[in-house]
Formats: sequence, C-alpha cells, structure tokens
Amino acid sequence: MRKLNHALLAGALALACASCTAEKEANYQVIPLPQEVSLTQENPFKLNENVLIAYPENNALLQRNAEFLSEYIQQATNYAPKTKAIAAGEQVKNAIVLGLDPSIANKEGYVLTTTPEGININGQTENGVFYGIQTLRKSIPAEAKEATILIPAGEIKDEPRFSYRGMHLDVGRHFFPKEFMKKYIDLLALHNMNTFHWHLTDDQGWRIEIKKYPKLTEIGSQRSRTVIGRNTQEYDNTPYGGFFTQEEAKEIVKYAQERYITVIPEVDLPGHMLAALAAYPEMGCTGGPYEVCPRWGIFEDVLCIGNDQTMQFLEDVMNEIIEIFPSKYVHIGGDEAPRTRWEKCPKCQARIKTEGLKADKNHTAEDRLQSYCMTRIEEFLNSKGRQIIGWDEILEGDVAPNATVMSWRGMEGGIKAAQLGHDVIMTPTSFCYFDYYQTADTKDEPLGIGGYVPIEKVYSLEPVPAVLTEEQSKHILGAQANLWTEYIHSSEHVEYMVLPRMAALAEVQWTQPEKKDFKDFTKRLARLMKFYQRDGFNYAKHVFDLKVDFTPDVTKKAVVVTLSTIDDAPIYYTLDGTEPTTASLKYTEPVSITETADFQAVVIRPEGKSKVVNKKISFNKATYCPIELTFQPSEKYKFGGAITLVDGMKGNDSYATGAWLGFVGGDVEAIIDLGQESEIKQVATNAIVDMSAWIMGSTGLVVSISDDNKEFREVAAKDIPAETNIDKKGVENYEITFDPVKARYVKVVIKRSPALPKGHAGEGKAAYMFIDEIEVD
Repeated sequence: MRKLNHALLAGALALACASCTAEKEANYQVIPLPQEVSLTQENPFKLNENVLIAYPENNALLQRNAEFLSEYIQQATNYAPKTKAIAAGEQVKNAIVLGLDPSIANKEGYVLTTTPEGININGQTENGVFYGIQTLRKSIPAEAKEATILIPAGEIKDEPRFSYRGMHLDVGRHFFPKEFMKKYIDLLALHNMNTFHWHLTDDQGWRIEIKKYPKLTEIGSQRSRTVIGRNTQEYDNTPYGGFFTQEEAKEIVKYAQERYITVIPEVDLPGHMLAALAAYPEMGCTGGPYEVCPRWGIFEDVLCIGNDQTMQFLEDVMNEIIEIFPSKYVHIGGDEAPRTRWEKCPKCQARIKTEGLKADKNHTAEDRLQSYCMTRIEEFLNSKGRQIIGWDEILEGDVAPNATVMSWRGMEGGIKAAQLGHDVIMTPTSFCYFDYYQTADTKDEPLGIGGYVPIEKVYSLEPVPAVLTEEQSKHILGAQANLWTEYIHSSEHVEYMVLPRMAALAEVQWTQPEKKDFKDFTKRLARLMKFYQRDGFNYAKHVFDLKVDFTPDVTKKAVVVTLSTIDDAPIYYTLDGTEPTTASLKYTEPVSITETADFQAVVIRPEGKSKVVNKKISFNKATYCPIELTFQPSEKYKFGGAITLVDGMKGNDSYATGAWLGFVGGDVEAIIDLGQESEIKQVATNAIVDMSAWIMGSTGLVVSISDDNKEFREVAAKDIPAETNIDKKGVENYEITFDPVKARYVKVVIKRSPALPKGHAGEGKAAYMFIDEIEVD
C-alpha cells in the first residue's frame, strides 16, 4: 500500500469513467479529516442498489448502525441497500460488512477497508463503527441520484483526538421544539460529536417538567413579554413560553443515544433562577414578588442558600433530572451569581455563621456560600453515582477534585483547573461562542449579542495549552462550542449560527493538530456544505466571502492590504469609494496604501458578485508614528498592540474584531512621537460602550506636549460625564480642540470610568474601556 496525502485524494480515481453519468466518484476528503488514509492501485468498489449491508447476528447496535448506513446512502442516491444479519465466519461478497475488532486501541476508533469486492468497517465498539459509517457517508457525493458510487480501494485507520466532543444549546432564552432538537442531534452525529449539552433553565424560562414542582412549568416556563433589541426599554408585550415534558425529554435522550450521543442536562444554579423564583418565591432571599425575566443579563435575585427549603428543592429537582438523563455528568452551572442579596439576607448570613464560612484575601464569606451550595449539590449527585460539571466560576471556592470544569472565560480557568487535578472541557468565548458574530461586517447580519468568532478562529483553537505538563494535559477531556439564544428566535437562525462553524470545531475535536490545515479544510468544507444544502439547513456562507487582512507597515507608514478567497476567484478593488467592477484594478499582489483612501473590493464569480468589502483609511499627523503606552491593555484584548491606535483605521461596533484595544483597571496614557516639531490643535479618539458586556467609555481627555519626551506641558483637558444608562451600546467619539501649539511629542490621557453604575449587574466593579484610533491634527 502507498500513503497519499489528502490533497491528492481527489485524483485517485482518474481510472474511473468520468463521462459516465451513471457513475460518481467518492473520495475521503471529509470533515473531520481521518488520521490515516492509505490507497491502493486496485479498482474501486462499486456501491449500487445491489450491495448488501451485513452485520453480526444478535448485535442489535450494529443492526441499527446498518440501518442508519442504508438510510444515509438512500439520502444521496435514492436507493437503500438491504441489511442482513450474518453468522460468525460467514462470508458475503458485494457487501459492506460491519464488525467488531478488539485489537483497535481506541473505543471510538475504526478501520475502514475497501477492496473491489467490498467494504469492511470494524471498530473496537459499535461507537467506532458508527464513526466509520459517518466517514463513508460523507465520502459519497451528497447528490448522486440512482448513480453507482465508485469508492476508492484502500484503508482508513482513524480515531478521535478527544473523548469529549460537545455542542451546547440554550433553550431557556428561546424554546425550540422536539423535532428540531432531533435535527440538532443529527447535525452532531454528522460532525462526529458525542455530547449534547442541553441548557434547560434560565432567568427567562424553565424548560423541563419537574413533577414534584409543577409550577416550574406552569409559571416558570412562560414570560409575559420579551425585550425588543439589545435590552432597550421597549417590549413586545407578547407571552412567550414552552417546555419539554419528561417523556419528551426521554424521547430526545433515546434519539441521541441511538447516535452514540450523550445528553448532559444543565440546571443552572444558584444564579439564573428567576423563572424558578417566579414559580416559588419562597426560595428567594426577599420573598419576591418575582417574574420570569423579560430581559437579558445578570440579575441580583438568586436562590436563598440559607433556606433549608431551597436546598431541599435543589435535591428534589436533581432527583428527577437524573431519572430523565442517564448521563454520567449533570451540569449545575455556577456562573454569574451576584452576592448582593446574600449580604443582606438573615438566613444566608446565619448559614455563613453556622457553616463557619470565612472570608480571605481572595474570597468573601458570600463567595464561600456559593461554594457551600455547589459542594452540597455535588455531594448529593455523587451519592447517586453522578458527577458534576460547572462553569469555571466554581473554582472560586472549595470544589471536590471530581468536579469537571467548563472553562468559558478564556483558557485560564481551564489551565488552573487542570493544574489542580480537575478534568476540563475547553469552551472559551473567543473561540467557541457561536452566538458571537461570524463576520466583522455585521450590518447585514441578524441581530446578535456582539463579539466576533469567524470560522478561522474556531479552527485555530488548540484545547491543550502548552503551559500544561504532560500529566496535566491528560485532564483536558475535549472542547465544546456554546450557543446562547438571547437573540436567536428560530431554528433557522440556530442553524445559521452553528453552520459551518460546527465543522471547524469538529476538526479541532477529532483531528490531530499536526494534520490540521485551514486552507485544505475550506476545500473539504465545500463538499460538506453540499450535505447542508441537500438536507435543507440554513448555513452561513461567509467562508466564500472575500478575506481581507489590513496589516500596518510602520517602516513604510502604510497599510498593506492582502486579499484572498477559498477558490482563487478574481478580485477587483478601488481606492476612491466607488464599487469595483471588472473594469477596476484587478488584485494580483498585496496593496500598499500610504495616504487617505476609501478602499473597496469585491469577488466577481460567474454566478455573481460577493459582498463588497470597504474600509476607510484616514491619515493624520499621528498615523504610523511611534507610540508608547504606559498602561498596557488586557492580555485578552491587546491584539496588534499600541500601533492599532494610530493605524488610520477606525473599528466598527464590535469590540472583539481586533481593531480595538481593551483596558481595565487604569487610564490609557499614550505618548506619540510625531517625528518632528509640528503644529497641532486637535486630538480625537473613540471608545465602544457596551454596558451588557461591562464596557464603558471615557470620562475625560488630557493632552500634554513635549519637545524631549521628558518634560510635558498640559495644553488641554476635558471632562466627560460617566455613562449611567445600563443598557447603552454604541461607539462614542471624543475630541478636544485647543489653541495651536508646536510639539514633537504628544501625550494623550484617556480617563476610564471608575466603576459600573448603580443598577448594573456589576455595580461598583471595574469596567473595561475599549479605545481605537487616536488622531492628532
């Protein structure tokens, strides 16, 4: 056998009759990419309606696998091969034979062997065989009606990199029916995923029937209205609700199990519980009244941990949850639980005293109260043979070593957890939050929560941080993407947000990192998208958009524009703001821009034009001048560094695109070297305000000048009122004008807002400040 890299696989069947419309070629350029593919020079196997799918007799799981494979083939070809049980040692020809092979090392691994006479798919377990079936399924063209499929002769040896390969869906904010839940699970199966994290409860709705507490669904599943837009003061005044009965949930769990997918339920506690409190107000610190929340965010009212009735309630709920969901894990949340009610609640303070919960330099007594709650529920679930998963906030206290940590606030929580001996699932916002926009150009996108996670960013995730030792790395179980649904109202919108980013995540979860290559992935993605199209999924097509990189060249004082497409289609551009046509400049190499320009570019394919990319580039006296920051941006939001503030390009209304620098805990102080003495009379800058993301603007500007970068003289100062609107979102522009002065060095201080305002969920805590483009004229 000879080894072929996957770039050559498409040509491996040149011997087949390409002109014969009754035959179509399969190839193994699938997602996720198999670990090892070896092809031979033999003739391909011919898959047609006469082929049999065989499985060992008395193996119900492999029988079901065979039926799945027959169904998958029918979806592509219109014919469904017959399935047949065979006795041990029985030989069948012109067949796809499913079997078990204990010599395969990984329990989800498989070996797929193809000869001219037939195909064998063997796994250590039935799970492994199922993943071999997925590879075969995706090797067949999505549309091959009545055709004979020529399947390359050779062998695939494959196994997943990670044992935990998850996707999440929030049904608390918006509800999705049983039929769509099954469709979502089918998508997980297509992408070789084995875990569905089902977020069932939140402030805006309780979605799972609990028979001992019927008001949870009678009251808690219905909100009277929903806020319009991003937490405006307007509401639709339309009742909204829905929930799953226990029988419906069990049906979904069974449907997932048949596809080797484990459903992990999440009941988020002790915060995000307003729906439960609306149903049972006695469980809260104040006694209410409460309502199922019509807004999005973090809210002060949480469960009263000092109330014995509350703790009994949680245990009762968990008793019914584990009857519905047989998974090893139960997710108990633990995120975003404000302590303000506990600080004033006599019952909670009594609990703190009784349990001897003490504050230290890192934690308040109320922090310890949250740990008490999480630990108590963990111990209860452990006594029932279950283990917990919690968001990384559960590290803020004393959590037993068998708790698994889901790291969402970056990778840091996961690193800390692994170092402490906890198992970890990586789901950092900057790579894995699929409710974030998937393009920086959001003007034509459906309303979203913000952020920016393009498919390239998802694909670049490395779940095992290099800082971990080999032993600590074993605690990284895998990765998961999350879809929160505050702004996602329909199943079509869910599909749009997860596809095709789910494909990028699948390759992160399955394929060894040294085999990953984004450009090759995009070529294979075009094949997978045909399956999305055939099956009626509403997938996003940004991957076909023009990719643009604007790179500062400080030496040349220029913006270098690099353009590309996944299919090398022709690109045209202009510099004067007019829309490009085939008569415009054709892109052949990176474009260097050294003066103010209104750049536009477009891809023109035979089927039409792509979305136009445009960027205004404005040069002023500070553009590409040396700049120093005395206070550095947050590590998470430093992006391209200080030069970003004088690169001539203003950021849009998304703080996560890399065009903004994010600061927390101090004022921004920038010193710009104009290179020579120049006359100046104005300084301007911009800040993003996004109160829901704890981002505030500036409260003042101070401009000072110097001839030697040592002694500075203040020439202007301006106070700006601190933002008090807790729902504010937008870009703020600040400028300060003064009598003309001459200077070489300009120091600009952009004062931060000292704390989040009264009424905000983070009231009194430090806010981020995101700044872009300091202009000097």
